[in-house]
Amino acid sequence: MSIFVIDDHPLMREAVVMLLRRLRASTQVVELERLASVNKAIAEHGEPELVCLDLKLPDTNGVSGVREIRQMLPDTSLIVLSASPASDYEDLSREAGADAYVEKSAGAAQIAKVLKEFLADEPEDENAPTIPEKLSKRQKQLLVMLDRGLSNRDIAEQLQISEHTVKVHLWRLFRRLNVKSRSQASHLARTAGLLDL
Repeated sequence: MSIFVIDDHPLMREAVVMLLRRLRASTQVVELERLASVNKAIAEHGEPELVCLDLKLPDTNGVSGVREIRQMLPDTSLIVLSASPASDYEDLSREAGADAYVEKSAGAAQIAKVLKEFLADEPEDENAPTIPEKLSKRQKQLLVMLDRGLSNRDIAEQLQISEHTVKVHLWRLFRRLNVKSRSQASHLARTAGLLDL
């Protein structure tokens, strides 16, 4: 698996790459300066497990880059690393499809903490997935669809709701199960027999 770091500022990009290599030495980190390079990078390296995206690139405006990445990679974790204050862009970025928003001024320790959450192969014990006693009918539907590998768009079409509503449902489901990703949710659902409920 690979990680894409998309930032046109060389020093910032190198700093993020160094943090990622320290956290996960075995993972290939692909450095990109603009959004236009993403398709070529996917063709060469396959779909990444994580994208770290700067909002201000030569070929993006505002959160347009988040939307474009989300269209290209609907199931990939997406972290926005921006020089802009969270108060300006965090809500917009999340609505556009970002999973997290970190200000570059937060410093290496805070950035590393967020990256670590998205790179966790196995959840730490105190954060281990929890099996809820009761799931809603919608949550059970979502787990079955995740297990079938459906994208947010596919789920939205099947349930006849918007993609944004799907993201909200998934966010709530992940919090309920105490997991960070679709694959962790599917794994928990399979091992705990939640798909048979």
